[in-house]
Amino acid sequence: MDKKHKNFLFVFLLNLMILTIFLSSTQPSFSQPLPDKRFPKEIAQSSLPKLLDFGRGTCIPCKKMAPILKELAEEYKGRVDIKIIEIQHEREMTEANKIRLIPTQIFFDTKNQEVFRHEGFMDKEQIKKVFDKMGVK
Repeated sequence: MDKKHKNFLFVFLLNLMILTIFLSSTQPSFSQPLPDKRFPKEIAQSSLPKLLDFGRGTCIPCKKMAPILKELAEEYKGRVDIKIIEIQHEREMTEANKIRLIPTQIFFDTKNQEVFRHEGFMDKEQIKKVFDKMGVK
């Protein structure tokens, strides 16, 4: 093999080695789970069922639901995580949950699987019926 081919082979192998090192260092690490963008950070890892209410402070049905959700949060404390999500502040979460209308309530089971979705105003008794169907006592 002449010197020209040896130099080419050396440069080629060197580039291949550098590329291999670069690619192995930029692969995603699966040692930590990726954050679930559907939930607020404080309840993403919770093993409790969840109710997320997507709305906006200027929306009339959203305003009517806020005190109901606060009452239910107290009543079901330790049994269900209930969060009001302001869509203008949580755009990524709103998109991740495919919100089309407000208010929208999404109910998740203990495995973070969506079990029920409702668009529009939902009164306290309707919400409690969904909790009952989910097995929340």
